Amino acid sequence: MALRVVAVAETTLELWRDIHNQIIPTAPLTPDEVAERSTRHRLTLAYDDDALIGNATLRPPGDASSTATVIVRVLPPFRSRGFGTSYLDVTIAVARELGATRIETVVLASNTDGLAFALSHGFVEHERYTLEGDLIPFIDLHLVS
Repeated sequence: MALRVVAVAETTLELWRDIHNQIIPTAPLTPDEVAERSTRHRLTLAYDDDALIGNATLRPPGDASSTATVIVRVLPPFRSRGFGTSYLDVTIAVARELGATRIETVVLASNTDGLAFALSHGFVEHERYTLEGDLIPFIDLHLVS
């Protein structure tokens, strides 16, 4: 395993969007939405050598909050091989460097692999909500440290 994490560039926004939309099919993002998010959040891609294995979103803490949201998505063929744990560790470390004292994540309830991953890494659920027009809820969790 040779995990390599790189910041998303204008030329790789579509790669990031494709992974997001595969893992969260109930809330697909348009190219414009991803471009806008890239101005507010830290979007990254993860590779194993040259194989694209996933993406992440880091919503940094704001002026009025020390909470960061870290969302790591790993494509199914690369799950259960340690990539998710390594990617999560790297992304949480960046969040902490940015001043986060509370780390949260969000998982689509139908993503049972993602929910099991979050729970096994010390996250606990604190809220469920369904977006207007959707049937599948999102689950907000926070890291107990």
